[in-house]
Amino acid sequence: MPFSIYLHIPYCSVRCAYCDFNTYAGLEASMPAYARALAAEVQLVGKAYVAAHGQPARVHTIFFGGGTPSLLPLEAYTEIFNALRGHFALTPDCEITMEANPGTVSRAYLEGARALGFNRLSFGVQSSHPHELRLLDRLHLFGDVAQAVSWARAAGFDNLNLDVIFGIPHQTLGMWQATVHRILGLGPEHISAYALSLEHGTPMRAWVYKGLLPMPDPDLAAEMYEWASEIFEKHGFVQYEISNWAKGDGRRQTTDFACRHNLQYWRNQPYLGLGAGAHGYAENTRYSNVLAPAAYIQRFENAEARPFPLSPALAQKTVLTEKDELGETMMMGLRLVQEGVADSDFERRFGVRLAEKYPQELKTLAARGLLEWNGECVRLTKAGRLLGNQVFREFI
Repeated sequence: MPFSIYLHIPYCSVRCAYCDFNTYAGLEASMPAYARALAAEVQLVGKAYVAAHGQPARVHTIFFGGGTPSLLPLEAYTEIFNALRGHFALTPDCEITMEANPGTVSRAYLEGARALGFNRLSFGVQSSHPHELRLLDRLHLFGDVAQAVSWARAAGFDNLNLDVIFGIPHQTLGMWQATVHRILGLGPEHISAYALSLEHGTPMRAWVYKGLLPMPDPDLAAEMYEWASEIFEKHGFVQYEISNWAKGDGRRQTTDFACRHNLQYWRNQPYLGLGAGAHGYAENTRYSNVLAPAAYIQRFENAEARPFPLSPALAQKTVLTEKDELGETMMMGLRLVQEGVADSDFERRFGVRLAEKYPQELKTLAARGLLEWNGECVRLTKAGRLLGNQVFREFI
């Protein structure tokens, strides 16, 4: 089974008010050293796999997330790509994604990224309204998004994702509808739409709980989600995951534009997490790296390889039990609203059928209208998509 690789770029121009990811503003001076450390981690983990298995690991998706990967200079990416190609066996059709802030790219930068090997971009749009973008601490305007998409097309990118957020404080249904129509007008192949989540430790959560902003309305958020789902479908998009939609371009099928990297997560298949704070899952082990860029960089001074899939940046690891694997397979697989969890795949992996392992859970959730179970595959109903966390808890 081929691997996926996630590489974390933790740098941001400004830390967004709603974000709880491992990101840092004002540390740009450490980027060259960070890129060297990341390239070193790629090399050491690649060598560890060869030492254990006698050949390079085959990789079919690579994802640079953040943070703001588009802040990292192209010269730094050259070093990282050289390490990836030198120590892993990338498939000819390897999907290579960069998350990008529309306000941090230029046409020349995107042309250089495409020449390096990136073939998919994910732009963090979030909203088309200036006041919502200011509230979210986003530095771009919607005009920057349109310009970035135009530059990306000119650079040769034919696989673009646009991220948007709904349920923003003070956001009306009409405001959300305007944002959706504007992003559809840009012609992306993929759209990700997420409900705003008030994460612990974020300024946004503090503002809401101090009464400075209204608490998000879950009923309005559900209405926004259902409306967007219908509109995306009318425009030819297929929903393949709770928050993700893909569309064919006339030459290739919709399935060609579903994010293959994220499918690796949702199918509970192995992926390597490299970079500060990155998480990985391989060979029955979940692990994470040290969070701070400075600590991460220091770990690679005179570093040596560790047993695969670990690296010198390791912070913690957990060897999974079968119960862990079962629960995660159900929780992640049910997010795939078309594919769901197939009984044949489940039996092949765990040696037991779904109806034997979860007879009561399947019966109860189907009776509540949250699951569809036909004896061959289990998937969320439309109602279940809105209450996914309630469903997932039954299998953990």
